[in-house]
Amino acid sequence: VASSEHKQHRKEDILTLFETKRKLMQKELQDLKKSIYPKYQAAATNIPVQRADVNQRFQKLTTALDKQGKALHTEIDTIIQGMKSDIDDMDAQHIAAINQQEVAINHTIPEITQAILNLKRLLNTRDVCLVSEYTSRTEEFRSLPAQFQVTLPTFTPQKINREQIHQQIGSWSEPAITFLLDEPRILTDIQTEYRGFHGLQNVSCQSDSELWTCGYRENILRLYNLQRKLLRSVKVKSGNHPQDIAVTRSGDLVYTDTSNSSINIVRGTYKQTLIRLQGWRPSYLCSTSSGDLLVIVISDDDEPTKVVRYSGFTEKQSIQWDERSRPLYTSSGYIKYLCENKNLDICVADSLDSAVVVVNEAGKFRFRYKGPPFTTRGTFQPRGITTDSRGNILTSDWYNHRIHIIDQDGHFLRFIHNCGLQSPWGLCVDSRYNLFVAENYTGKVKKIQYYKEN
Repeated sequence: VASSEHKQHRKEDILTLFETKRKLMQKELQDLKKSIYPKYQAAATNIPVQRADVNQRFQKLTTALDKQGKALHTEIDTIIQGMKSDIDDMDAQHIAAINQQEVAINHTIPEITQAILNLKRLLNTRDVCLVSEYTSRTEEFRSLPAQFQVTLPTFTPQKINREQIHQQIGSWSEPAITFLLDEPRILTDIQTEYRGFHGLQNVSCQSDSELWTCGYRENILRLYNLQRKLLRSVKVKSGNHPQDIAVTRSGDLVYTDTSNSSINIVRGTYKQTLIRLQGWRPSYLCSTSSGDLLVIVISDDDEPTKVVRYSGFTEKQSIQWDERSRPLYTSSGYIKYLCENKNLDICVADSLDSAVVVVNEAGKFRFRYKGPPFTTRGTFQPRGITTDSRGNILTSDWYNHRIHIIDQDGHFLRFIHNCGLQSPWGLCVDSRYNLFVAENYTGKVKKIQYYKEN
């Protein structure tokens, strides 16, 4: 410092620099300990689970293939046995015909022998009476008993076509390794008319480029495209606000009207009430892969909530109790969104229970997800719920402004919390792994990419 040769250099207090560095190091230590390390620890803990899950699923493929192979072998054995039985029947018929002809011939030969003897005797006699009484049977014997021609069946084996056999066995879907993005990104956002008190609640994909929306205390259903253009507005038939919306396999829009206990459909400009309940009120719903409707149904008499499957106008299934006769869902009509997973599980986001409750297609309880064990941030209050083509379950954590992603067996995978989400509510996923999130207070629908293909 004292040397004149360094007078042009900037001088700093080494103790100040030391303290600045220490503070930075302390901040990084806290960041590593409280944020980064727990993430890696959680990811490392989940690796054996993922490995076991992958192995289990491939074992299921092998088991399914063995089962199909046995079924085909059984079918082939049954067909071959049937053809052998047909051969035995044809053999018996032909042998019976031959035997019948043999009996007729063997019966006639003694008669011909006797006729020959009689003629010889008459030719040697002088008895006029015997000769005059002779009656010829030669013409009778001239024609042999009815003859038949045996045309035996032949077997022409078909050339074995491996491709056809493979088609008969079946096929599996194209395997792909996809990665959940560390930093999901917003592809676009759409500002809707629903804001504040009349906040946006529900979103449902009409297609990969069009979205139906509805909000609280708002009796208008609106269709937007990804260019943020309002394509269509539909007023609810009763004038009340809809509780939930869903798009069916055929592309029609259905919605529930809790105030008059009805489930309604919109086809073009035509609106129709499909179902009207007595003593129960429909609230949240989804359309299934088979074309059925799954509906959260609330009792007017405070009975436990149930999930009802409707096929057309008919109640096909009711899910209400677990194997110990305990209610699966809370009794209150509080928020309970639902969806069907790829494996046909039925997933309900029960906000009052702070849980995602999953049952299988038959209604048997599978698991209850109440948030990852390592998180301590606030209360888990799931709102919207959806599933993707990988069978993962996504649910919106409204209070904590994030999305939980769990696999189909209830294992936590990760959060989506870096996209500036504000009170996320309704969810839906398109066919290209894109997530649509309805933000309750801002009224925005955000399209988020959270997957990438390997």
